[in-house]
Amino acid sequence: MRHPRIIIASISLAAAAAVGGGVTAAAVTNPPASSLAAASQHATVTVRTAQAAVGGKTETILVNGQGLPLYFFVNDTAAKSVVTGGLAALWPPLTSASPAATGLTGKLAAVSDVHGDQVTFNGHPLYAFAEDRAGQVTGQGVQGFFVATPGLAPIAGSSASTGTVPAASSGNGYGY
Repeated sequence: MRHPRIIIASISLAAAAAVGGGVTAAAVTNPPASSLAAASQHATVTVRTAQAAVGGKTETILVNGQGLPLYFFVNDTAAKSVVTGGLAALWPPLTSASPAATGLTGKLAAVSDVHGDQVTFNGHPLYAFAEDRAGQVTGQGVQGFFVATPGLAPIAGSSASTGTVPAASSGNGYGY
């Protein structure tokens, strides 16, 4: 019998390949996103911007302090993450009671949910992708997750929706 984590990873890599995958630009020595999620729960995490290839174009994206791309899930709400179980193992939530932003104009906050204090940007709960390493964007469009960008429009019902935030760059609502 195969380990469930391996099965999920196999499916995710196939799904990533089906949607165009991503670009690997980092050394293999960087720890995967899945090993960093638990350590961030009580630590202050920093969200910043970085340049990365997304779908063949260089884009400005949100990354955590280790340089891992951050994603949002289209089915989340401003008050609740719906990512649980095996999906949360593949897409570890970014958690911290006191997140910090560097160079962002949107609203970075933490919302208490099933994951603890999950970091949000403009109301969108943020996640890493377990298969990514620093400098990679391999989860774009996989399983309803999309890379977060500085222009990510506020999620409906979030306190960020009342502030002034740049519109999504492509106009498609996904922030890329």
